[in-house]
Amino acid sequence: MDIGIPRERLAHEHRVALTPAAVRELAQHRHRVFVESAAGAAAGHSDADYEAAGATIAYSRREVVGRAELLLGVGQPQRDEFAQFEAGQAVLTFWGLPTVTADDVEVLRERQVTAIGLEVVVDDDGKAPALMAMSEIAGSLAVVVGAGLLLNEFGGKGILLTGAPGVPPANTVILGTGVLGQAAARAAVGVGAEVMLLDADIGALRRVLGHLPRAVPTMIATPHHIERALASADVVIASPAARGERAPLLITRDMLRRMKPRSILMDFAIDMGGCAETSRPSYFPDPTYIEERVRHFCVPNLPTIVAQSATQALTNTVLPWVVELGDGIDAALKKNPMLRRGTYLHHGRCVMPQLAELFHWPMPAGAGA
Repeated sequence: MDIGIPRERLAHEHRVALTPAAVRELAQHRHRVFVESAAGAAAGHSDADYEAAGATIAYSRREVVGRAELLLGVGQPQRDEFAQFEAGQAVLTFWGLPTVTADDVEVLRERQVTAIGLEVVVDDDGKAPALMAMSEIAGSLAVVVGAGLLLNEFGGKGILLTGAPGVPPANTVILGTGVLGQAAARAAVGVGAEVMLLDADIGALRRVLGHLPRAVPTMIATPHHIERALASADVVIASPAARGERAPLLITRDMLRRMKPRSILMDFAIDMGGCAETSRPSYFPDPTYIEERVRHFCVPNLPTIVAQSATQALTNTVLPWVVELGDGIDAALKKNPMLRRGTYLHHGRCVMPQLAELFHWPMPAGAGA
């Protein structure tokens, strides 16, 4: 099969879909791989690296898209790119289709695109391996970035996240104990921050506590408890589960008004619309903005700032799926229930229940099974 890896067009996206080592494996399976020039440069992989692995370097996106039966990506394609896909192509990337308009998705339907979302490829236990890989990195980064945002030079209140002898650490509230929240909790506890965990699931709180080096206070994530936790927080790391649908709105503007001035809200559900009433996407080099005297950090796809590590982690997860899809898109979707669950559109037909419900579209019987 002809497989294409275009250069990412999303602003500040530095990752690439596969490493050269993965391209070499695809070549060994007799697939032809077309890589757009400079696609891997920001992740530390040159065109020469890909050529040595057996890829053909293309010098325009049009060439890559025009040749490939299967396109691989990382970031959500831009809406003006939807119409550029060839009729009948399969595209594997972090789609996030519930966050776009019905008219935009209609373009994909008309072009009979098969859209497979890495964020919704889930196993029998409901775990999304690609999303988990990125969430683990984002959770660790959340603590590093949050510590920096507390510094005076970055507009913070001048608090040391870890504390010091005779000086209390910052109060860090983690809302949502999924993979990102767990990674953030481990990192925050590990550096000595004062941590509070909130989740709607008492079982999830128990599981997280069992994997932390010390006990931390927890609360069920009711509106009252969220408001109470935010009132004492210096840093809030919010990451409620939002797989295949819009993130729930958990933090209201009124809650923010009760927070201490210059506190930090980090909304990691921003990729799926955000979980705070005041959240909107923000980007480097100016990644924060202030609403209700609270500094907001709502950067989508944070793992891209460690592009080499994130690309390797993503490749480890995605490569086996690409090998399967390379042997035949329809056969892979029929054989692999994980890929089938992660398919938003199949030859232009909506086959995901959540997407059909969101846009009020009919769905074939048995779709998404």
